[in-house]
Amino acid sequence: MRDDPRLPTSPRFWRSPLRGTWFTAVLGLVLLGGISVLFVTGLVSYAAYNPDLSPVNDTTPDKGVLSFYLFDWPAGPSWLYRLTQGVHVTLGIVLVPVLLAKLWSVVPKLFTLPPARSVAHALERISLLLLVGGALFQFVTGLLNIQLEYVFPGSFYPLHFYGAWVFIAAFVVHAALRTPMALRTVRARRRDEAELAAPDPAPPTVSRRGALWLVGGGSLLLFVTTVGQSLGGPWRRTALLAPHGGSDPGGGPNGFQINKTARYAGITDADTHPDAWRLVVTGPTGTVRLSRADLLRLPQHSSSLPIACVEGWSTADQWWRGVRLRDLAGLAGYDGAPPDVLVESLQRHGAFRSAALRANQVSDPRSLLALYVNGEELSLDHGYPARIIVPAAPGVHNTKWVGRLTFGDL
Repeated sequence: MRDDPRLPTSPRFWRSPLRGTWFTAVLGLVLLGGISVLFVTGLVSYAAYNPDLSPVNDTTPDKGVLSFYLFDWPAGPSWLYRLTQGVHVTLGIVLVPVLLAKLWSVVPKLFTLPPARSVAHALERISLLLLVGGALFQFVTGLLNIQLEYVFPGSFYPLHFYGAWVFIAAFVVHAALRTPMALRTVRARRRDEAELAAPDPAPPTVSRRGALWLVGGGSLLLFVTTVGQSLGGPWRRTALLAPHGGSDPGGGPNGFQINKTARYAGITDADTHPDAWRLVVTGPTGTVRLSRADLLRLPQHSSSLPIACVEGWSTADQWWRGVRLRDLAGLAGYDGAPPDVLVESLQRHGAFRSAALRANQVSDPRSLLALYVNGEELSLDHGYPARIIVPAAPGVHNTKWVGRLTFGDL
């Protein structure tokens, strides 16, 4: 059975002349750099949620020691999250052809018999299984998330977070064992080592360099048809593979991207009618209830800020106008430096109905309870009668349809 060329357990089953140590080493080194950047930007994205500030921000409870790297997320520059998450998502998509080519190049090793020749070999095979399975899991769940297809069981956030740590553990072990050999192979330009080369290769139809150009061309095509969703402006029209690519939805001042509509969130005109809606602001001096007309009588300020989301898309900078959060903290009894704030939405169901903002975000003069965008009242889908807009924060923390602000240490 092992030597039957009709079965994948036989080395003679795999006849492609492209497989070889040099080809695999080049792909592996590209993935080494790319996945390292993906892991770091993924950790940065999680830190941007300020998960240690309040339980409502913590998308992965019981993370324990895996929170060792968390830091207070800054409020500037305003494009920070757009950059880090844009790199994370765009690079993840760009690396898909490289990952598939790398897996294809080593697939014969997955069928090698016997499955374990020794304890050490068994451990190596198990780590390889975690590496391949982890890579596929992380890339598939990430791609499904940016396409807004939540077909996997449970929440995307803990699945992707814990999956990343399992994968990176196997990745680090594999990289430590294989990177020195890969570097030697690429430098020496060895192209036909028996470990991966087919013993009975078929006639070549393309060279290994040609195959690498094909993989690189696929990655370049994915880059061109994806990156525009993070750049915004006219580049958005090139983002053909992104759910928030193409031209801006609708027209006018409110004609820019959204994830969550009022209908999805269960928001109705009755909830936001001027006679019914009040903003409840709570602090050490008690509770203040403000109508939209009351808010408009407070000092108004403007900020030019984007919205950037975990799916990798972002808007161009929009011109927001409303009341500074630090001024609202003053109404709640904080005359000096404002504290943290818990923001609660009128939203009835779904994730991120509330979010906590750090004191540095509240005190930033660009952080607003926005009432207008681009010179016009907010549309219902963009958060009328009032929404949060904070520089450098993930989009889900720019809470829409705000109903309550609770200032204090969280």
